[in-house]
Amino acid sequence: MASPSALAPNRPLPRAQRQEVILRGAARAFARAGYAATSMEDIAAASGITKLIVYRHFDSKEELYRAVLQRVFDRVCEEFLTGYARGPKGGLGTRTLLTIARDDPAGFQLLWRHAAREPQFAEYASALRGQAVWASRELLAARVSPSVHEWAAQTVLGYLVEAVLNWLELGDPERDDEFVELATKGLHAAIGAWHAAP
Repeated sequence: MASPSALAPNRPLPRAQRQEVILRGAARAFARAGYAATSMEDIAAASGITKLIVYRHFDSKEELYRAVLQRVFDRVCEEFLTGYARGPKGGLGTRTLLTIARDDPAGFQLLWRHAAREPQFAEYASALRGQAVWASRELLAARVSPSVHEWAAQTVLGYLVEAVLNWLELGDPERDDEFVELATKGLHAAIGAWHAAP
């Protein structure tokens, strides 16, 4: 990914592009130090801009944190549904989640790992997760036994997210294709077993 200075040349950026720079910088700052210990100055520094410019786009640190979470979640929903709906050829969402995580690792970790531990955002993070579980529930409806449907919907989301987070931390980017294949095979095996559940 380009550095903040490469994304923020001397001439002013269009508003949407400037917000993208701020959201990525904020994600890195929040993921590094946590919500309470991160100041708007830290976010400005991570974004390669001044605090004044941050405040021109976001009224408060809380609004900015929520915007980071929502931005990543919106992309996850879009990509997860697209990939998962393709079934086996789509990797059941594994590749698309990994693509998002590689593109914005701090934002991905913030959404799925850190936000639930922040008192101000635990409920919000839980609501976002609930929406993702709803999508998993819908997509698994015809693929698993009704007796394990709810458990399977929760498990599929948890498996995919944790698999990607752990690969992001421990895996070699050069082996991403291998990871997608292994994770998808594991998920297929599980869904096959769940389909035959009594």
